[in-house]
Amino acid sequence: MSFADKFNLLNEFNILRLICGLFFIPHIYGKFYEPAALGFFVAAKFKPPKFWMYLSGAIETVIAIGLIFGIYTTIAAAVAALHLGIATVAVARLTGKWLWNIGGYEYCLFWAISCLVVAMHAYYAGGIWG
Repeated sequence: MSFADKFNLLNEFNILRLICGLFFIPHIYGKFYEPAALGFFVAAKFKPPKFWMYLSGAIETVIAIGLIFGIYTTIAAAVAALHLGIATVAVARLTGKWLWNIGGYEYCLFWAISCLVVAMHAYYAGGIWG
C-alpha cells in the first residue's frame, strides 16, 4: 500500500485507523503538560506513578505514530487495544462508573474495541506486520 493510499479518506478502514491514532494526541499532550494527569496514576495506585505516567505517554506516542502513518498497523493497533484495556480496568476500579462524561470507562472500552477491530482488519489484510 502506498503512502497516499494510507491517507485515502474514501477507505473506511483508513478513517477508523486515523481516528484511533489521532485520539492519542490529546492523551499524550496531557501526560506531559497537564500536572493533574499524575493524580490519576496516584489514585489508581500505579507505583511509582510518575514512571507509569511517562511510560504510558511513550507507549501512546509510538502507538499514535504507527496508527496515523500505517506503520506495523496490526501490532500498533493490538498494543493500543491492550493499553486501552488496561486503562479501562484502571478507570473502572477507580471510579466504578460506566458513562465517560461522568468519569467512567465507557470511552476507554469503546476505543480499545475500535483498536482491536483495526488490528483484526490489518492482520487479515496484510498479516502481523500489516
